Amino acid sequence: MKKIKPWLSAMRLRTLPLSVSGIILGTCFAYFNGHFSWWVLVLAILTTMSLQILSNLANDYGDGVKGTDNDERVGPERAIQSGAITPDQMLDAIKFNIVVVIILTFALIWAAFGPNEFLLLLLFVTLGAMSVYAALNYTMGDSPYGYKALGDVFVFIFFGLISTLGSYLLYTKSIDNVAILPAIALGFLSVGVLNLNNMRDIQSDANSGKITLAVKLGLKKAKSYHNLLILGAMLLSIVFSILYYVEPYNFLYLLSFIPFVIHLIKINKAKDPSDFDSQLKVLALSTFLFSILLGIGYILY
Repeated sequence: MKKIKPWLSAMRLRTLPLSVSGIILGTCFAYFNGHFSWWVLVLAILTTMSLQILSNLANDYGDGVKGTDNDERVGPERAIQSGAITPDQMLDAIKFNIVVVIILTFALIWAAFGPNEFLLLLLFVTLGAMSVYAALNYTMGDSPYGYKALGDVFVFIFFGLISTLGSYLLYTKSIDNVAILPAIALGFLSVGVLNLNNMRDIQSDANSGKITLAVKLGLKKAKSYHNLLILGAMLLSIVFSILYYVEPYNFLYLLSFIPFVIHLIKINKAKDPSDFDSQLKVLALSTFLFSILLGIGYILY
C-alpha cells in the first residue's frame, strides 16, 4: 500500500471528474439528437481519464525536475518533490501511460467509426496525437507552454471545445450548433480551475520562473479575469437554454449556480494561497455538477 499511495497521489484522481465533464455534455446532446453508443461512452471516458492522468504525471515530472515544486508551493505535495517517486520512475510511468492512451484512442475511434469513415478516423488520430502533445508539453521539455502563459488557451481548447464537440462528433459523425455554446461555457469553467490553481501558486511560480497568465496579470487582475470566466460561463449557458428551450428541465443546471456564486464571493475575499487552494475542489466539482445537470436537462422528457 505504501508503494501504491504515492502513485495514486501523483495521478491526482480528484481531477478526473472535471476531465470527463465534456464527455458528459457531448454524450447528452448526442442522445438528445438521437445518437448514442455505450461502447463509445465507456471508451471515451477511459481515454479522457488516461489522458488526464498522463497530464498529471507529466506535470509532476516537469515541475519536479525544474524545481518549480518547492517548499514555497501551497497545496498537496507532489511525488517527485517529496522524493516518493524518482524522476526516472515517473518517466517510465509516463511512457507506459502513452501506450495506454494510444490503445484506448484507437479502440474508441474503431468503436465510433469502424473502417468506413476514413476522414473522421484520420481527424481523431490527429486529435489524439495533439492531446498527448498537450498533456506532455504543459510543463515538460525545454519550452513548455505552461511556462509561457499559454495554459489557459490549451485548457479552453482541449477541456472545452475538443472534449465536448469531439465526443458529440463521435456519436453523430457531424457537428451541430446545439453543442457549441455548452462547449464554450465548459471551456471557461475549466480555465477557471486552472486560473484558480495559478492564483494559488502566483508567488512561487513567479519566483521559479514559471510565467502563468496569473503571474502576468497580477493577483488583482487575475481575480477580475476569474470573475469574467465564471460569470461568462453562467451567462452563456442561460443564453443557450433560451435559444434551445424545449422544456423546464433545460434549466436544471441553474442549481449549480449556487456554488458558483458562493465560490466567487470567497475568491474575491481571498488573500492567502490557502484561500485559493480550498476552492479548487469546490470549483472542479461544481463544474462537474453543471455539466451533469445541463446535459440531463436535455434528455429528460
